Amino acid sequence: MRIYVKVIPRSSRNEIIKISEGEYRVKLTAPPVEGKANKALIEILAGYFNVSKSNVEIVGGKSAKTKIVDIIL
Repeated sequence: MRIYVKVIPRSSRNEIIKISEGEYRVKLTAPPVEGKANKALIEILAGYFNVSKSNVEIVGGKSAKTKIVDIIL
């Protein structure tokens, strides 16, 4: 499954908001330095979709706020 995620780093809490089918907004407490926000994104999405972290991969936008993420269910 491919989803589009808009990431908001340095938020007050971690939160996933479903905008539409296949489109999400994710608030992360992690800062966007040295891949910390990407690691946090993978962890929170794995928990949300109830899959392991290895089944979540950022395929586009690794350094952008809008990311394309593949999730293997």
